[in-house]
Amino acid sequence: MAQSAVMSPTDVVDFLTNQHEQIKSLFAKTIAASGETREQNFVELRRLLAIHETVEEKIVHPRAKRKIANGAAVVGQRLEEEHKAKTVLQQLEKLDVDSTEFTQLLTELRDDVLDHAAHEEKDEFARLGQELSSHELESMGRAAKLAEAIAPTRPHAGVESQVANLVAGPFAAMLDRARDAITGKG
Repeated sequence: MAQSAVMSPTDVVDFLTNQHEQIKSLFAKTIAASGETREQNFVELRRLLAIHETVEEKIVHPRAKRKIANGAAVVGQRLEEEHKAKTVLQQLEKLDVDSTEFTQLLTELRDDVLDHAAHEEKDEFARLGQELSSHELESMGRAAKLAEAIAPTRPHAGVESQVANLVAGPFAAMLDRARDAITGKG
């Protein structure tokens, strides 16, 4: 089970930036591995990506839309990128982890996700840090930790908005956790 490395109270920007570093590290470990180790690393990566994006979609994006200049456009671009990443993750789940196609698609996904993370940190997180008080950022960080605990563990393309996550999220999370328990992959 993937855990956030941040255990003490912190603001949402620190929380999500730390997860970006974990994601980057998991991409490197997954690409470098093979066989069962690669499969385990991919499951952990997929889980962290699903949880991370759910937290952003429930907690960060709605606030960014309202609080930062041109927020709707900034968030809209991030949501398009997140939808694409979820679609690719679903494709990867169907491939043999040791296949050339898997490695190529995973490498492309890594490049896209790291670019996405850089844009989030610059265009969304930094601007939220300027617009919100430390109290607001810490409250959002606490909410992010709670959302992390109940988020789906698999990507769900088409569930990129706060409303969609509130409607589908708990049911998807329940199904994901049941599937993980049955397959032993989670």
